[in-house]
Amino acid sequence: MRISARTDYAVRAMAELACSPDRPLKAEDIAARQDIPVRFLFVVLSELRQARLVRSARGPEGGYSLSRPAGDITLADVIRAMDGPLVSVRDLKLTGLEYQGAAAPMPDVWRAVRTSLRQVLEGTTLADLAAGTLPQLVRDRAREYTDDVRLYP
Repeated sequence: MRISARTDYAVRAMAELACSPDRPLKAEDIAARQDIPVRFLFVVLSELRQARLVRSARGPEGGYSLSRPAGDITLADVIRAMDGPLVSVRDLKLTGLEYQGAAAPMPDVWRAVRTSLRQVLEGTTLADLAAGTLPQLVRDRAREYTDDVRLYP
């Protein structure tokens, strides 16, 4: 899975909004807090609004806010809004995917990848980010990563 800049910015912007549930935030403020180019952020926020994850209000007290409680929005929701399905193999459904010969077991690998991603991304909400308390599964997986980091050229 590749996390695009658009998706990274979207998750970071949503985390900022989750930290301010009582008042809308201006795009310029979000951009400054997260070091996101403001023009790019406007595009991201527009897509999040179309996906009904954020709402916007005009005027001096306006800005952007979450469309529902932070505990009801998962990272998977944000990623799907920006990039579509979490895991896709040539846009085929994984349930009926079959390969022949030596590659016959590969569909189960793709299914396992999708399941692992879903466990992490659907199990982590914006409220978790805002509170700074990630689910145990996420903390365990992050620790596994740091304990087994490989050096790549």
